[in-house]
Amino acid sequence: MKFPLARTHRLHELRPSHCGQRVTLMGWVNRVRDLGKLVFIDLRDRWGLTQLAFTTDVLVTPLAEVLAVRDEWVLAVQGEVAARPQEMLNHKLPTGEIEVQVTQWQVLSTAEVLPFPIAEGANITASDSTRSTYRYLDLRRSPVKDSILQRVKLVRAIRNALEAHDFLDIETPLLYKSTPEGAREFIVPSRIQPQHFYALPQSPQLFKQLLMVAGFDRYYQIVKCFRDEDLRADRQPEFTQVDCELSFVDQEQVLTIIEQVVQLALQEFNPDYEPRPFARMTYAEAMDNYGSDKPDMRYGLKLQQVDTEIFAGCGFQVLEDVVPADGEAIYAIKATNCGDKFSRRDFEQLQEVVRTAGGAGLLWIKVQQTLDDASAWQSPLKKYLDAARVQNLTKLLSLQLGDVVFLSVGERQRTRLALGALRVHLAERLQLCDDQQQCWLWVTDFPLFVRDREGKLGAAHHPFTRPHADDVQYFGSAPDKIRACAHDLVLNGVEIGGGSLRIHEPELQRQVFAALQLSAQEIDRKFGFLLRALRYGTPPHGGIAIGLDRLAMLLSGNSSIRDVIAFPKTHQGTCLMTAAPTTLPAEVLRDYHIKVD
Repeated sequence: MKFPLARTHRLHELRPSHCGQRVTLMGWVNRVRDLGKLVFIDLRDRWGLTQLAFTTDVLVTPLAEVLAVRDEWVLAVQGEVAARPQEMLNHKLPTGEIEVQVTQWQVLSTAEVLPFPIAEGANITASDSTRSTYRYLDLRRSPVKDSILQRVKLVRAIRNALEAHDFLDIETPLLYKSTPEGAREFIVPSRIQPQHFYALPQSPQLFKQLLMVAGFDRYYQIVKCFRDEDLRADRQPEFTQVDCELSFVDQEQVLTIIEQVVQLALQEFNPDYEPRPFARMTYAEAMDNYGSDKPDMRYGLKLQQVDTEIFAGCGFQVLEDVVPADGEAIYAIKATNCGDKFSRRDFEQLQEVVRTAGGAGLLWIKVQQTLDDASAWQSPLKKYLDAARVQNLTKLLSLQLGDVVFLSVGERQRTRLALGALRVHLAERLQLCDDQQQCWLWVTDFPLFVRDREGKLGAAHHPFTRPHADDVQYFGSAPDKIRACAHDLVLNGVEIGGGSLRIHEPELQRQVFAALQLSAQEIDRKFGFLLRALRYGTPPHGGIAIGLDRLAMLLSGNSSIRDVIAFPKTHQGTCLMTAAPTTLPAEVLRDYHIKVD
């Protein structure tokens, strides 16, 4: 039976007020239930479910034909909306008080046997690779679909918030030139210019700065970026960021405006969100107190530096040999009233956590029975702790019975990072994280430069980041002391965004390039266009790039950005659905002047 295909309602809309109306519905078969002279089909679309009733009383085709229908077939139906009997109401569904008594119907598309079940509530045992291969089917399932829809809602809220603050949505090129911005690039060969290559942008950094030179004042773009890096749960070769830039601002104004934008977007995304000022912390404070430049503020477990004098002459060589003048230190984490939650075997496992994170090792103390005598404590250190050391340690760490102290010794930065990793591990183990809580944090005053293993300076953020005015004096003598006018936005221990004030004077930009040991020829070849632009009247400017995938992941309650990307890649950077990347025929490679061994 054929009839005009004009859908009158979506499958979440019908209510008792529609009873008696004739409707045309379309969607996927979610479930078929055969009750003899009555067949129920739950029809599903993006919005919801509606129950269809097929009976011989009103159906113009044989009921046996309905029984041939299978899951995920696509149907169009016409019928009359009717109230369900009282005993058949389903209060879990918005449409649970009605059903549609079908008079005529037609199959729009059939489906083969599914590689895994899709119906609402079905138990999924398929592997990740199978689900990725059939991603278009996996996207029909409510948990996956809802994560994508949450992302769509978030993007809309972000756009509205940025537009409300006078940001302009301007596109920038995807085919660009190779520039050193800190990560390996994807290279695109040019067919019409032999031996020449484009690079896909790691970010639109230079173009957004040029838009400020051009006078657009405030720019944003929800843009694809590309980095050819090793992958993990929160990293993909292609990712999306909310890219923003503002003119005539200092760092305080950048933080204030972006914070307002984020809070406005969060209020639209979640009406229950209650705006609170974002916390602030310098990089030095974050590293010294949390062993991380992106600390999770939902719990304590702060790092505390231990005075080396406490252990002077104690007889335990590891603690006695610490030389603060050489950059070595002792750090501790105190877990309050957790003594009964750790066994000796647990301490061995935690030792491995610290070593994997680059630390030299882990010492521990269980404070029990008394605060005055270490002989009653459980610790490999207890015989080295006399009454004076116990008293000093107890006072420094504010120890109470039942506390556990974790100690690590070594080079200052490595030790802090190792205990920072331990802190995160302990919080997960002790279940200290409230998943409903949002702790937003600005981290500022990052180093302008970092050194590689050979001691060579590199840009900590990117080479266009503005140094603190007070620290410019150190360019010639102590570049490691120079702080950057840089800022990261952190949510629950995850870096959501990073940005900075930019350099708008060509002389200062050349000074940074020189500190990075770029030759005049390299500077001109790679950044000549930028330096020329800076000579023609450039406003002070700065901005931020917010990782949309990570933000959507956290706000939708997922643990991987792949859950909020419609068609993600695997950890090997492949697409199982399309089998990308692929090899190319020799004749195609010849067109691009590429030789393959």
